[in-house]
Amino acid sequence: MNIKPIKNKKDYTVAMQRLEFIFDAKKGTPEGDELEILSILIDKYEHEHFPIGLPDPVEAIKFRMEQLGYNQVDLANILGLKSRASEILNKKRKLSLEMIRQLHNKLNIPTEVLIQPY
Repeated sequence: MNIKPIKNKKDYTVAMQRLEFIFDAKKGTPEGDELEILSILIDKYEHEHFPIGLPDPVEAIKFRMEQLGYNQVDLANILGLKSRASEILNKKRKLSLEMIRQLHNKLNIPTEVLIQPY
């Protein structure tokens, strides 16, 4: 096991190849330990070099509704009015602070996603 920090794209490529090779290693084995450490290093490198931005608030709402099997009526029950739910989903109305609170509490969507402009 020769683990070293991932400092550049070449190191990243080598680490990814090794990860693929030992991917099925059993926990508690030397290769299992290597897999765990390598995964942490790769994750750190990816977060620093390939950051993923937050999703669009309306797309996040639609995605969460789909996950929960909700429709526009369900969203209207959360927000108060059917027309308001339609306006939000069509990006014709901005989310108010109270709507953000309700969506966060009822749909468990992170507030940092909901407060972004769209």
